[in-house]
Amino acid sequence: MGIAKTIRPYHEPAGGWGALNAMGVALVKQHIAISGMATLSRMNQPGGFDCPGCGWADPKHTSPFEYCENGGKAVAWEATTKRCTPDFFAGRTVGALSALSDYELEMEGRLTHPMRYDAPSDRYLPVSWEEAFAIVGLHLNALADPNMADFYTSGRASNEAAFLYQLFAREYGTNNFPDCSNMCHEATSVGLPQSIGVGKGTVLLEDFEQADCIFIFGQNPGTNSPRMMTELRNASRRGATIMSFNPFRERALERFQSPQNPVEMATLTSTPISSRLYQVKVGGDVALIKGLMKHLVAADEDARAREAAPVLDWDFIRGHTVGIEALVADLKATSWADIESRSGIARADMEIAAQAYMKAERAILVYGMGITQHRHGTQNVQQLANLALLRGNVGREGAGICPVRGHSNVQGDRTVGITEIPSKALLDAIEARFGFTPPRAFGHNVVTALEAMVRGETKVFIGLGGNFAAAIPDWQLTQQAMRGLDLTVHIATKLNRSHLVHGREALILPCLGRTEIDVQAGGVQSVTVEDSMSMVHASTGHNPPASEHLKSEPAIIAGLARATLGSRSRVNWEALTADYGLIREDIEAVFPIFQGYNARIRQPGGFHLTSLARERIWATASGKANLIVCEGLCEDRKVDDPDALWLTTVRSHDQYNTTLYSLSDRYRGVYGQRDVIFLSEAEMDKRGLRADDRVDIVTLSEDGIERAVRGFRVVPHAFPAGSCAAYYPETNPLVPLYAHDPQSFTPASKGVPVRLVKSDLQSGAQ
Repeated sequence: MGIAKTIRPYHEPAGGWGALNAMGVALVKQHIAISGMATLSRMNQPGGFDCPGCGWADPKHTSPFEYCENGGKAVAWEATTKRCTPDFFAGRTVGALSALSDYELEMEGRLTHPMRYDAPSDRYLPVSWEEAFAIVGLHLNALADPNMADFYTSGRASNEAAFLYQLFAREYGTNNFPDCSNMCHEATSVGLPQSIGVGKGTVLLEDFEQADCIFIFGQNPGTNSPRMMTELRNASRRGATIMSFNPFRERALERFQSPQNPVEMATLTSTPISSRLYQVKVGGDVALIKGLMKHLVAADEDARAREAAPVLDWDFIRGHTVGIEALVADLKATSWADIESRSGIARADMEIAAQAYMKAERAILVYGMGITQHRHGTQNVQQLANLALLRGNVGREGAGICPVRGHSNVQGDRTVGITEIPSKALLDAIEARFGFTPPRAFGHNVVTALEAMVRGETKVFIGLGGNFAAAIPDWQLTQQAMRGLDLTVHIATKLNRSHLVHGREALILPCLGRTEIDVQAGGVQSVTVEDSMSMVHASTGHNPPASEHLKSEPAIIAGLARATLGSRSRVNWEALTADYGLIREDIEAVFPIFQGYNARIRQPGGFHLTSLARERIWATASGKANLIVCEGLCEDRKVDDPDALWLTTVRSHDQYNTTLYSLSDRYRGVYGQRDVIFLSEAEMDKRGLRADDRVDIVTLSEDGIERAVRGFRVVPHAFPAGSCAAYYPETNPLVPLYAHDPQSFTPASKGVPVRLVKSDLQSGAQ
């Protein structure tokens, strides 16, 4: 790959010259050193396209450089001049392609033609769009039950594409919508509605300008949402207290050099970010949050005894919440010794953090997948909601709950109907608008879809974007099950692992990217997306399509629908494809929250989808915000092995979801490799391990199935006791399908019990 496999500490701040250099390398690597800069100048700008990377919000007052390092890489990967043509497939069997790394697959560039798998030759061959659509229609119409098909959605799909997709599947007859959010923030979508009545955050970008205190839990913004660093830097420089809670001491949580600040760049200075950074044990989040709340309750009782100002916001608690008595009783019954042991944080340190929170008039609680991807992810989310509610930090400016979503429209897809558990109101609205009766039975999420595949009940899988086969857990079971499907269909821009883990028949349908001009019968089209702050805005591509044979996602979905439903469809697919404004009119009819949709997206910055919780209106059964007790400290499960470690899977800095921009991880000092495990020196000593030793990582499974990855290199890293970390998706085979949050079904990728065994292998898979 051109980079030696080395481990060397990175001493520079996050961002800065390192970020500019890395983005420049990415543009050169994709042969767009000059044109790429022109493309980037249109990203997150009025009349331009929305970043195809993360879902962080755009500021209202845009500068010419509203993009970050990883956003630049995402654009480089999409706008590349490299092409993956039929000639490429003609020279390689799927077996041969399967031997390539995920990085090598994507480096082949943009897909240019629809392709169909040919079993006798074990190759993908070109196919016409008409024939491809007909194949899908034939398979879907042959199924004995529409629920034998799954319709997967990636968060990069636009609102318009996602709405058409759910409309197609529901008119076909199923609510089977496994979605990428099932694997990341579903604990938010399930946990927050029970607490505050909405499954989204309650803050706007402007709130970061007013917050006195920002707590960050299980989130690495410098890699996963780098544009957030601007808000954190600004908050730090104006004196706001920032406290971070995370197993890693992530570089961006320590200090940041803004590439957009000439002084910092010229003087090689940086801004400290976290006032304190607490390294929480993997899985110790509930204990930590209970420790913070326990101190608040004790301090409040002390203050009231002294007739001083209360610590808890009792006016808010009495007027807007239920459950305070049970919560206080639970906190008092939880011992400090257990809290310290489970969280890995000393009581004195938790009290320092709690004191900072107490002093803040306005506080924002930020969290990421370090909170959600656990067996108790829903409970993690609800305890954070409790912490916010105790101080009245929901429903006022400069305060709130801020889940940081991943993909740029993963939140929007859910808003416009991608859900396996649709409400009666949604289904009634669809029936009233389109005149067909949608199915009422709940459908599959990712975990239940995989379980159905393993049982042989599912026959067809259609993926709207993403890299499903790599993102899912328990590859030994799940990828084998996918190979047993009758048909797999992937709508994609680039070749990835999922195209090689295919059914007996398979199709790759290439689509336009976010950066590209989308011309339909009604002219040039724009799509819309919703960011993490519930802002909806338009996105318009400007680059010529990578191939004349590409279709837009809405056009592909409409083609599938026409081939499957034929004349029995009640939807005018041709008209909707010709003019996406008509799709938005249908979205508005089904979801009145989008009132004035087409007019409002013409406003600079778009418009905000109102959050009831932000207005202190609680759409819960109780009619108030619920303070929910979590019994105990959420041990994932008892593990008897004295050498057990809790593994958390993480992304590298040069990675976005399953997309690998390189095999390096600059901030953690890892170069040219991904088969590594991060382990503290104390844990290494306990096991007789040294740096660079090779180990097999073995899951302590509950079902007797061996799950292991082999030949991983030991990398010493400051990490909490009893904890370790390794890269996703390489360690997804270690995550059992059964290991998920029972409420949200989120796989427990951030809490896997494992043991390490010295390996005979000198290197693992890349």
